Amino acid sequence: MRSAGYRVVPYASASDFLEAKIPDTVCCLVTDVRLPRVSGLDLQDELTRRCQRLPIIFMTGHGDIPMSVRAMKAGAVDFLSKPFRDQDMLDAVAVALEADRKRRKSDSEVAGHRARFETLTSREKEVLKLVASGLLNKQAAGELGLSEITVKLHRASMMKKMETRTLAQLMRRRRGARAEQHAGLI
Repeated sequence: MRSAGYRVVPYASASDFLEAKIPDTVCCLVTDVRLPRVSGLDLQDELTRRCQRLPIIFMTGHGDIPMSVRAMKAGAVDFLSKPFRDQDMLDAVAVALEADRKRRKSDSEVAGHRARFETLTSREKEVLKLVASGLLNKQAAGELGLSEITVKLHRASMMKKMETRTLAQLMRRRRGARAEQHAGLI
């Protein structure tokens, strides 16, 4: 790994890894399935319980199909059986790091969207909810007991704060954030 330019941080056990602070940078975990005391699969489960979304690559000389299926269903990036070629591991690490890079970018975008949403006034949130449901400004005004021009002003302010030009763009961002929440990514 080091010869390929990767920074490597070894841990003596799964417990040591769990006690350590995971760096806040693009990274992945390469682990054997068989570890002292806590198995690699149990380590994966514990990371999931802690909501630590770290791409994991498993390697093992004692794996079977159910074990690999369990790991992959739980989100492992790869499951390499020993002996494997060095290039297989390097390829798996590259895939894992790219996945982590994309996740971090997406998390940052969602956090930005949430932060912008929190800047909206309660009235702007009400307008957003109504126009997002498909109501026209005039209909939203009727629902809220406001004039149409007042709804237009709230809508313009909301769009500016949310850094979007169109309602369609705002809805795409909103759907993307919701999809990631439901997928367990957030």
